[in-house]
Amino acid sequence: MYRAGAATTNRGGMPTDSGDSVVTLDQVPRWSDSEFRSYENEDSAFQNPYFPDPLTSASEGENSGNGMVSRFPLDHDINSKIYLWRGNPWNLEVDAVVNSTNENLDEAHSSPGLHAAAGPGLAEECATLGGCRTGMAKVTSAYDLPARRVIHTVGPKYAVKYHTAAENALSHCYRSCLELLIDNGLQSIAMGCIYTEAKNYPREPAAHVAIRTVRRFLEKQKDKIYAVVFCTTTASDTEIYKRLLPLYFPRDKLEEEVAISKLPADVGDENGETVIDERKIRIKPLPNLKKSVPRSPQASSDLPVSDVGLARRDSSYLDSYLDPAFMSLIKDPDQRRREQWEKAAQARNSWNFAKIFGYGDLGGPPLSAAEEYSLHSRYLAKANSLNLSDIAEMKIVYRGGVDSEGRPVMVVVGAHFLLRCLDLERFVLYVVKEFEPLIQKPYTIVYFHSAASLQMQPDLGWMKRLEQILGRKHQRNLHAIYVLHPTFGLKAAIFAMQLVVDDMVWKKVVYVDRLLQLFRYVPREQLTIPDFVFQHDLEVNGGKGVIVDPRTKYVYQRP
Repeated sequence: MYRAGAATTNRGGMPTDSGDSVVTLDQVPRWSDSEFRSYENEDSAFQNPYFPDPLTSASEGENSGNGMVSRFPLDHDINSKIYLWRGNPWNLEVDAVVNSTNENLDEAHSSPGLHAAAGPGLAEECATLGGCRTGMAKVTSAYDLPARRVIHTVGPKYAVKYHTAAENALSHCYRSCLELLIDNGLQSIAMGCIYTEAKNYPREPAAHVAIRTVRRFLEKQKDKIYAVVFCTTTASDTEIYKRLLPLYFPRDKLEEEVAISKLPADVGDENGETVIDERKIRIKPLPNLKKSVPRSPQASSDLPVSDVGLARRDSSYLDSYLDPAFMSLIKDPDQRRREQWEKAAQARNSWNFAKIFGYGDLGGPPLSAAEEYSLHSRYLAKANSLNLSDIAEMKIVYRGGVDSEGRPVMVVVGAHFLLRCLDLERFVLYVVKEFEPLIQKPYTIVYFHSAASLQMQPDLGWMKRLEQILGRKHQRNLHAIYVLHPTFGLKAAIFAMQLVVDDMVWKKVVYVDRLLQLFRYVPREQLTIPDFVFQHDLEVNGGKGVIVDPRTKYVYQRP
């Protein structure tokens, strides 16, 4: 799939000043011509990631399939323009090569060896450009290089705190280079890895950004570009690109299907840039005033003028404006007050056996839809007004990617739930805030019970209150709760919750004994898993199951 520069023969090219041979495009294999297929070396356990869901009936599973559509479908025309080559870009005879540099376009901070191969004229022209901003690109002549032009771009510095900003800046680097290529009437480009060790950008995330940005650009401009060569200079970079290219440039239908479960949860927008939902501008459409009931002459003559407009509109028009909390106010105030007194009296007079046995306060009648809506709204409004970063740093609850069916995932780490150092009321506010975007549509919960058996857990009364605050939409849209490494005590607690807390939610629990089994439901790439979970999996399963490297996060089948 790739060819090292030292092993390349000189077919029609002249040696460069550095002694390397000039390599033409016909000496570099196309990505589409490669015989390597990503699914040939996969673990046998992942040969078919789309298996029957334990919560789905057999007939439903047979008829619906996996129900997922590839975000990067097979496109032979685009694949024919992609190359992967091991060697320096400036040894290639292409229209343009990319130089990763700094804002001042200094020779010392440019791609190693580029200025030496191009000659002193390149540095002199760079000094006249007035620098370049991060994420942007500028073009110069190539001088002694076999290429026609050099496109200089400035990659971002990386920090975890500003991950999204760095990701989008890096994406803009690649897009700016391709736009300059077209603007200068050029058609082929060789691109090295636009990041440096000094800027601390992780290699694999940077490769994801590079490949998906090029893919999105070619989807719009493939007729204007003949070739894009990804150049790598190290074995680690080469292996990363060999592993990631099939995800964004699948070469057959099977490779496309495998890519669906292995793609990251966030692959950006139509340009490959990361989208932050909180920063989107939301525009609510105006109500549809055209829906009306045909007016008869009798209706207009019998009704007062103020009521004619209401007669024209059907009930769905009013329903769009009336939420359950508002509808509850329509009741007679005396009737509502009497109902509240009756509920309070019933709670006081009844024996709360659960509280006596230490299970918490499970008494009181269930809340109505309007009461749940009002309760949830109050908690959500308060959560949005507070800074809950201290709860977020505990990493008890955090967002994952998507499961094998494309549903968003919420991760819960049981061992991080320490009652002695946790403000439960603030934790509830944080849960309401984090769950709000998910509960609007079907979603999944993954609960790591690893090494949590000795931790104190909240009582059943607290769990019941949390269910009431999250509301009925959470109950209806929750697809499954995958519980990893369950203990006998946890199973007994869940059984109790099925009886006295919420039958609808807790019957959706699926017990998972080992990590490899969990990855069938939620792909490994979609989860951020603490290291102790991997260690606990090895301790519990012993010599069976999988070997997990906590540093690289890869899973290997034990021999």
